[in-house]
Parts: sequence; structure tokens; C-alpha cells
Amino acid sequence: MRYFLFPLALLGFFSSCEKKQPPIGEATQTTKLTDDELFTLVQKQTFQYFWDGAEPTSGLARERYHVDGIYPDNDKHIVTSGGSGFGVMAILVGVERGFITRQEGFEHLKKSVDWLEKADRFHGVWPHWLNGETGKTKPFSTYDDGADLVETSYLMQGLLCVRQYFKDGNEEEKALAAKIDQLWRDVQWDWHQGPKKEDILYWHWSPQYEWKMNFGITGWNECLITYVLAACSPTHGVSADVYHKGWAQDGAMVGGPTKYGKTLAIKHNGCPEYGGPLFWSHYSFLGLDPRKLKDRYADYWEHNRNHVLIDYDYCVENPKKHPGYGKDCWGLTASYSLNGYAAHRPEEDLGVISPTAALSSFPYTPEQSQAAMRHFYDKLGDRLWGEFGFCDAFSEKQDWFPRRYLAIDQGPMVVMMENHRSGLLWRLFMSCPEVKEGLGKLGFSYQ
Repeated sequence: MRYFLFPLALLGFFSSCEKKQPPIGEATQTTKLTDDELFTLVQKQTFQYFWDGAEPTSGLARERYHVDGIYPDNDKHIVTSGGSGFGVMAILVGVERGFITRQEGFEHLKKSVDWLEKADRFHGVWPHWLNGETGKTKPFSTYDDGADLVETSYLMQGLLCVRQYFKDGNEEEKALAAKIDQLWRDVQWDWHQGPKKEDILYWHWSPQYEWKMNFGITGWNECLITYVLAACSPTHGVSADVYHKGWAQDGAMVGGPTKYGKTLAIKHNGCPEYGGPLFWSHYSFLGLDPRKLKDRYADYWEHNRNHVLIDYDYCVENPKKHPGYGKDCWGLTASYSLNGYAAHRPEEDLGVISPTAALSSFPYTPEQSQAAMRHFYDKLGDRLWGEFGFCDAFSEKQDWFPRRYLAIDQGPMVVMMENHRSGLLWRLFMSCPEVKEGLGKLGFSYQ
């Protein structure tokens, strides 16, 4: 799981609060915005993380952004492949919402795709982190200095949406779609079955350490999209057995817990009680449409919605009596935390709320998410609101409101809010003929 692999030592420099405050934002205005106006404002301001806040050479998403300008090892030019996948989807939202023109979006995306074509890849797979100025790998950890299949799947989920968006456009747009199609065909998903071609996918491969990480991707967590795309590949696809034996463990992931009267169809051994951090119901479903999506293991809409509702109910119950928790202030997921980075969830409840948890859940819990958005904006105001929308996380208990942003948290907000509003990214991704074929191959129904 992503959060277990995050190098906490790298984040140890974070102070408990930031000294420099951003300019006073629109949260201080005296005229209250309507719900629709606020929805659009949050999307637009958060979109800016991937527009004004993009790494300038590549145009892709910085791993993080601190308003005070402090970065470890001067890594402000480090881009994240997975967060960039979320970011290119956010650019499409920006075009559709009129935040930027179609031509501006196209030019930005063309620059990024041209850069990705030349950047480090390993058997067609990008690393987790890249230096935006050079295109070279920045190791995520000692042995994680090469291919990252999960982060690549997030990137490719986004790029396929871009391909579908521009494939019937003018000649330049069609050329961009064709270049993305080639990058898609270059990804050797089957290479990540390991040297013995096992019925499982491995997360990492290193040109120096090869399979040293030895981290098999098994469900349930945030990685469903990795197996779906691996099965969908027209050039380096994997068999259905890899999905059923490696990911689903021959059905062992079936049978999640029941909490607050809501039952989860599937489980993960590390988070048995409440279903895990909420990003598990976000990342794979930015493009993969969970509505009416079923296979032999789960009804994914029902599972994801219950997952979010369990998190909501837990925050309302607030068994640890954290200040601020309630019907209009909820949401536990992986984000910045009081001491670096943590996979916040009921089992690891540190009193930290992450706005991305509630706002990226808009499709599942529109009323509860709307209440949280209003509270974050109307009540917490400029303590939480900044130049790229709501900051990453906060704790009323500790009076902790750091001015920090993470790509992997900002992106899902823009995208899932748009999916709630129009279904844009779901419609684009599910229109891929390879996706339809691959889902059928794995035994999914979608109707």
C-alpha cells in the first residue's frame, strides 16, 4: 500500500505549523456563496495546483507544494507520476469548466506528453518520482529507483482520458492522442509478473536491484486500476488468472466487516474493522466508473459508498472526542499529519481531518460532502483556504493548520467533484474500447 511505502524520514523536516500565510482568500467575503458557486470555486482554485502550480519544465504535478517555500533537498522540481495522472484529468476539467481554453489545455498537455515520452521509463513503466528539469528518476527509497507499476497505472488512467478527449479533434489534437496511444502500448504490464511469470503483479522493478522490493500487489486497497489496465493492454496484457489469483487471492479478499449497519463486500487484512483510508475508494475510480460495476467479488458502488459512510459515521460518533469532528467536519485518509505523513483511518485516528477525504467522496455521499465543504469554507475560512484551495490536512485539537498541498490529494477532489457533477472522466475512460474489452475479460459487468 502506498502509505506504508512513503518515506517518513524524508518528511521529518515538517514543522507543526507554517509561518508565512497566503494572501487572504475569498473565504473572507461577506456575501455568502450559493452551494453551486462554492462548488465551482473549490474546483477552480484546486485546479490551479496543476495549472499555476505545475512544475514549469514538464508541466506536470509537483509532488508537494509548501506556501513557505521550504522543500527537502530542494525538491520543488520533483514531479509525481501518479499525481500527474490525476493532474492531467484536472486539466480536462479546467477546459470543460471554462477555467482555461481548449487550446491552452491542449498546449499544456502536449508539453507534458512530449516530456513524458523522453523521461526515464523502464520497460515502458515510469518511476514514482522524476526530476522535472531533467526527466531523470529521483529514487523514492533505496530500492525503489525504477519502475513503479501502480503510479504508472494512475498516470495512464489519466492519459487515456486525454486520448479520448482529443482523438476526434483537429490534426494536432489527433497527433497528441496518437502519441498517448503509443505510450500506452509501450507499458509492459506483463513484465511485472516477475521473472517466473507468476499469477500476480509486482509493484516495483529496479534497473540496479531488479525485484529486490518483492512487493506483490494484492487486494483490497487502492490498486484495482493497476490490474484492470494490465488486463486491458493491447500489447502487454495479462491473463484473467493474474487478476483472480494475484489480486483477489482466489476470493480471499471477499467478506468485509459490518460497521454502523453497513457491510463491506471486500476486505484487507491490514484494516479489518472499518475498510481502510478513503483514498481506496477514490484513486482507482477517478476514471473507472463504479456505478453498476460488479464482478464476482463485489458491487463496487455499494462497497465504496458503504466505505465512505462508515468513515462518516465514525467521525460523527467521534469515539476519541476530537474537537471539531461531526456531521459537517469529517474525512479520514492518507495525508500530511502532525508528524509527517499518516494513513488516517478509524484504526489510526490522530485527530486529523483531510478535506480530500470528504470532497473526493462527492459521488458517494453528496449531502455529507456538501456539508463538509460548506464547513471547511464558511467556518474555517482562511485558516484552511489558500491559493490552491483547501490545504491538505488540519487538526482543531492541535490548532494545526499547515499551508501545504499534495498532488495526490488535490487531484482527486477536482476529478471526483466533476464526476459527481457531469461524469466527465468516467465517461471518457469507460469509452476506451480496450477498457470495455478488458473488463469483460475479467468478468466484470457494467450496465
